[in-house]
Amino acid sequence: MPLDVRVGLEPLLELVTLNLGDVLYESGIVQEHVYFPTDCIVSLLYVLENGQSAEIAVVGFEGMVGVSLLMGGGSTPNRAVVQSAGHAFRLGASHIKQLVEQGGPLLHLLLRYTQALITQMSQTAVCNRHHSLEQQLCRWLLLSLDRLPGSDLVMTQELIANMLGVRREGVTEAAGKLQRLNLIQYARGHITVLDRPGLERHVCECYEVVKRETDRLLPHETAT
Repeated sequence: MPLDVRVGLEPLLELVTLNLGDVLYESGIVQEHVYFPTDCIVSLLYVLENGQSAEIAVVGFEGMVGVSLLMGGGSTPNRAVVQSAGHAFRLGASHIKQLVEQGGPLLHLLLRYTQALITQMSQTAVCNRHHSLEQQLCRWLLLSLDRLPGSDLVMTQELIANMLGVRREGVTEAAGKLQRLNLIQYARGHITVLDRPGLERHVCECYEVVKRETDRLLPHETAT
């Protein structure tokens, strides 16, 4: 965002630590803050009445958690859960509403991000319906890596299964195939990507659709 906008925003931001599994907001609850992740990842999940869930999008340093406040809705039927621990800047609901009313470069940037987020949600729905679990896992790994500084993920198979909305046994089988291909290494809740180009060749087109749209809407020279 422009330097003058960032300077004006900084006094309103609070740096917070987010732990793995922290719930930032629940379905239907009016949100009190938005979050700008710096080195963590937050999953947006849709949770059914029986407790089962599926991830509809991931948010990292490229975006904001809490776009319903930006759009004026105040709440959403989704749940936001920390997928990878780290830090984020938190901004109060009253401040984000005031900034939206003022308009300007920040609002335009956040609206472009919202469009990128909608693209990710739409593509995730298509991917979950038409592509194999192995391809879905590749997409999920690559989207997560794009939002982290390194090539390691701390993630149990149970949590991955909850994110993808599948059985744990399915994740075990898919991860095993990727490991036998020497694309990843998985041990004790740690996933290390050994061959990212190979993973990109193995993934379905959904990852590239999301990445291309995000890069188009949020070019690095604008987002930094």
